[in-house]
Amino acid sequence: MALVEVNGAQINIEDTEAPVGRPDAATVVFGHGLLFSGRMFDDQVDRLAPRYRCVTIDWRGQGRSPAADGGYDMDTLADDAAAIIQELALGKVHWVGLSMGGFVGMRLAARRPELIRSLSLLDTSAGPEDPEKVGQYRLLAKIYGLFGLGPVQSRVKPLLFGRTYLNSPESEPQIEAWLNEVKAAKRSGMKRAIYGVTDREPIADELGNITAPTLVATGADDVATPVAKAEDIHKLIPGSQLEIVPNAGHSSTIEQPDAVSDLLEAFINRN
Repeated sequence: MALVEVNGAQINIEDTEAPVGRPDAATVVFGHGLLFSGRMFDDQVDRLAPRYRCVTIDWRGQGRSPAADGGYDMDTLADDAAAIIQELALGKVHWVGLSMGGFVGMRLAARRPELIRSLSLLDTSAGPEDPEKVGQYRLLAKIYGLFGLGPVQSRVKPLLFGRTYLNSPESEPQIEAWLNEVKAAKRSGMKRAIYGVTDREPIADELGNITAPTLVATGADDVATPVAKAEDIHKLIPGSQLEIVPNAGHSSTIEQPDAVSDLLEAFINRN
C-alpha cells in the first residue's frame, strides 16, 4: 500500500507494478463501491496481474485512505483518479469501476478520453439517486455517523449483497472481513462518502461523449442499482456491451468472482 497526495487529499493505492517480463504492459485501474475498498477486486487483480499492471484506489475516507476535509462529490473523485493516473505515468488505462467507481469512470471516459483505453462499468448508474431512496440513505448515514455500522447493518447488507450470497454459509467470512474494514474506517470520512453518493449529480447526458470500448455488467439480483440502470447506460454509450451476472447482487466482484473475472479478462484482452 502507498499513500499518494493529490488535490489536497491522501489517497491509498495498491499497485502490482508491471508483470515480470512485461515492462510495457497496460494498466488496469480499479475504483470500488461505497463502504468497500480496493480489496473488493482482489480476485480480479489476481486474475489480471500476470498480464497487466493493476492499481486499486481507495476513495477519500474509505478503505485505507484517511478522511479528507472535503471533496467527496463524484467530480472531485474523478479529478483524484485522473491525478493518480498522471502521477503514476500510467498512460491510457483500462478502467474498472463498481457502483461509485462506475460514477467516477463514466466521468473520466466522457471528460478525459485521453486517459481511458477501455471502460468496465459494474453495478452502477448514470442517473441521480432514486428520490424515494435519498431520505432512507441520509438517515442511514446519520445513524452510522453517530453509532457506527451496528444499528444499520441489517438494513445495509441486503443493499450490498444479493440473496444467493447472503443465504450461503460460505459467504460469512467475507462479510465479516467487510464489516471489520468498515469499522476500521473513520466515521466522519465514511459518512461524507455516503452523502457524496446519495447527493451525486447525474452523468447520463454526457454518456454519448464516451468513445472508449465499454462493458456494462450488473448482478441479476442487484437491489441498489437494478438491471434497468445498466440497460439505460448500455443504450446511451454507443457500441457498449451489456452482461447480466446470475446469482449476484450489488457486489458482483465478491459474490461471483470467477464470472466477473471471466467477463473482465475477455473484454480487456480484446481491447
